[in-house]
Amino acid sequence: MVQAAGRLLAVDPANYRSSLLAMQLADEWTEYVAATAIGAHARNYQQAIDRLCQHVDKVLGPAAEEASLADPDLFDTLVKWELSLTEGYASGSTKPGLLAASLRVLIIRRDDHSDRVVAADLARLARGPALLGSGEKAERDEFTRPEKRALVRAAWKSAHATRKRLKDGWALAEQGRHPDEGSWTSIPDLLWGLAREQIVAEDLRRFVPGSREWPKELMEFTAGPGKVPYPQTARPQLARRLLASLYPTNLDLHAFRVLLMDATGHTSEEVAGFGETDVEFLPKGVRLTLLKNRAGRLRPRAFRDQDPPDALAPDDDGDGQLTVNWPRREASEVVRQLMDLTARARAKAPHIADTLFVSASIRPDYTTVFDQWNPRFPGGRFSEWLAVMDVEIEGDQHIGRLRKSTKVEKAIVTEGRIDAAADDHTEETFARHYAQGTTLRILSGRTIATAQQHWFDKALGQIDGPTVISDAESIDQKLLEDVGLSAQEAEDIMTGQLDMGVSHCKNPYQGPYSRPGELCAVAPLRCLECRNAWILPDNLPQLLLFKAHLERLRTLLTPQAFSRQWGQSWVNLNTVLDDRTPEELAQARKHIEAGKASLDLPLAAHTEFDA
Repeated sequence: MVQAAGRLLAVDPANYRSSLLAMQLADEWTEYVAATAIGAHARNYQQAIDRLCQHVDKVLGPAAEEASLADPDLFDTLVKWELSLTEGYASGSTKPGLLAASLRVLIIRRDDHSDRVVAADLARLARGPALLGSGEKAERDEFTRPEKRALVRAAWKSAHATRKRLKDGWALAEQGRHPDEGSWTSIPDLLWGLAREQIVAEDLRRFVPGSREWPKELMEFTAGPGKVPYPQTARPQLARRLLASLYPTNLDLHAFRVLLMDATGHTSEEVAGFGETDVEFLPKGVRLTLLKNRAGRLRPRAFRDQDPPDALAPDDDGDGQLTVNWPRREASEVVRQLMDLTARARAKAPHIADTLFVSASIRPDYTTVFDQWNPRFPGGRFSEWLAVMDVEIEGDQHIGRLRKSTKVEKAIVTEGRIDAAADDHTEETFARHYAQGTTLRILSGRTIATAQQHWFDKALGQIDGPTVISDAESIDQKLLEDVGLSAQEAEDIMTGQLDMGVSHCKNPYQGPYSRPGELCAVAPLRCLECRNAWILPDNLPQLLLFKAHLERLRTLLTPQAFSRQWGQSWVNLNTVLDDRTPEELAQARKHIEAGKASLDLPLAAHTEFDA
């Protein structure tokens, strides 16, 4: 019997005639799961043992009672069993090969112990070439950009609602008293008792009267506005609702997995697999120690913030509309909110130190459980979270598609450089699992056309203007290096050392408008016409301010004079702004209105001569 991914799995040798064989394999399975913590994959080994023992019982009949891994006569039966696994599965299915490989692992593990006898023929079979192919796994496509944006918006909305619910719940608990002194139908009194551990969920079943005697307030709290709970399930429903007012549930934590995957670009298992000791907050970001179980790799990764946290945290505009972080979802802000949200739940489960994802639930027997988050928990699955948040997704509702979306975006931002996009796995893995996405297939032809136009323009000497990186979600120093900057130039740009106002400059001492070695004298007025300029997402507020400046000049100068002096800057500026989403532009204007962005221009910029 083993515990894996929140489920209790068991193999009972008494269920088979081949009980000795089942016992031998079950012993290896139990030890293997305990040693490797393979989680949900433990079920594959259980199924392999069950399928083999059923086959042995059917083929050998009464002789199955003597079946053992120490018996070389079991060789032919094992071969026939492995070859028969394809029956009942679709052509190309990966399941038969997976079951056969799982059983081979258990046999090899037993053979590795000198005190456990395995027939030499069976050991050679287990260590030899597979009799079945691995099958063909259908690759999931990435989420579309609108779907991904909807996911992120819904995640922030969900996180905001969860924080508000818990805050209101604890505030309400402060107003209560012990239900024996108050009332067993008073919400504040029930919350008071649960919050202070003066009562347990079992007490709700014993002392709370039937739902027909409940006040309207308690009914609506349990079932929702205007609804009445079913009498048979009213008390369990009330218990779950009370606990959810004090601690996060399985359903709540999907939002933080979405936000962390979006902000970091890492896998589901990595963002849900680091604990408080794996978090180090930096002056402008956070460093996380991430564990990738499948690769067995433990890696510290730093994620840099681009703006002050107070400018990035999602907030309520007062009209119930959630403002999403701009220009990107900051990992540090998500981690802070997650740590705060789960602090009380984690305090109830001190034995869980390797994850921040800890939730509370109530079992059918009214036992309250604080345990590691289980995204496959009934009633709290990802598909159910999507339904609750009213997010429409075409195709498979699998969180792995979000990981593919971030990898595809990084490939697009890095202009198809596989070594840059495959920064946390091999290039072969990227080509096999990520390069087949619809977005990349569509863009491949566009990339070829862009490259042809690039060399055509270069041959004609027509490249004139800055380098623009508009996708804020994957930008980092390594990306800047991959697209043409030296390590020092990329570092200086990321730290703001080369900020010239409306853009960054990779070398302000080698500008085309000044002598070599002299500091550029026309920045930021001519940055939008300069090859040295690099426009990053955090330049957007200044670009809008510069556009306002040029619009004022258009009213003062004749069209001919404006076109002669500012025409190229005007065209380049509008090209850059047209590539930004309405949401980004709106948020940039909020930064301007809040006084968080300004444009510094030389005095000469405020005097124009129509001559």
